[in-house]
Amino acid sequence: MQCPKFELKNGKTVQLSRVVLGTGKFYSEQDKSNALEILDEYVRLGGNCIDTGRQYGLSENIIGEWLETRKCRDKVSILTKGGHPSLKQPNKSRLSKQDLCADLEASLSAFSTNFVELYALHRDDESMPVSEIMPTLHQFIEDGKVGAIGTSNWTEERISAANDYAKKNKLTEFSFNNPGFSLADCNHPPWPGCVMAEESMLAWHRENAVPLFAWSPQASGFFSGKYSPDDTANREMVEVYYSDSNWSRLQKATKLAEKLTCTPTQVALAYVCNQPFPSFAIIGARTKEHLQQAFEASRISLDHQAMHWLTDQKLTTDGVV
Repeated sequence: MQCPKFELKNGKTVQLSRVVLGTGKFYSEQDKSNALEILDEYVRLGGNCIDTGRQYGLSENIIGEWLETRKCRDKVSILTKGGHPSLKQPNKSRLSKQDLCADLEASLSAFSTNFVELYALHRDDESMPVSEIMPTLHQFIEDGKVGAIGTSNWTEERISAANDYAKKNKLTEFSFNNPGFSLADCNHPPWPGCVMAEESMLAWHRENAVPLFAWSPQASGFFSGKYSPDDTANREMVEVYYSDSNWSRLQKATKLAEKLTCTPTQVALAYVCNQPFPSFAIIGARTKEHLQQAFEASRISLDHQAMHWLTDQKLTTDGVV
């Protein structure tokens, strides 16, 4: 499956791998040794886009050290995020010009670079007018510090409103979106302030061909075989993913995996990568094996019939498309 091309605002075109390396787990110095090995393996397998965020502890610093020691800044694109409320004041918005500028400069310093390809707002504050947000992001583009701007955990209505304002005022528009998305639907978002890609958002992506960078594309291991309806030990999984619809999707993914000689988790990842718009799966792999399996899954081609069968409640699990 060919990887989609991504147009940056500086005229540069990058072709990003379907598997994006998520680094939210690279949270502390204790993770550094394994983190560096995972980064090396990711590039060896052909990956070229790293997802991180100012909120992710020491993740940006570990990535910066890796970029410096491996001398590979030209081999990868960076997607980082700012504007997340602080842990001390989780209800206080941080989308002001001052906060966003501080976050971006801190990220650039951690990476020891003066430019990141993709920059997203990590959270939204719907009480804040988009007119107070978009000029700051446009300036990041104009200053040559950011290649493209996007959103993480924004609704499609807010993204559209922001882009309408930007278009009318000749400012840079959002050109990618980073919601939670997987084959398993969430009963509710796993964390406060998160936005999951439901059907209305997917329809918006189809209509506008906006790239989607999916966090939690494997539904926190729901398709791994570790969970069953009568196993309720993990309360977070029960509350977020346990539903008749998702058990049906797991059964179908398992049957399709048998036909394709892969795992249900790989089917779930392939589902994310086979959307009718540019789509990328952000994988928080802890082992080299998990990374290798993700790249294998990203190369699985699912046709429209298979995609429809996996999610349509009216279609039974009998037979495999």
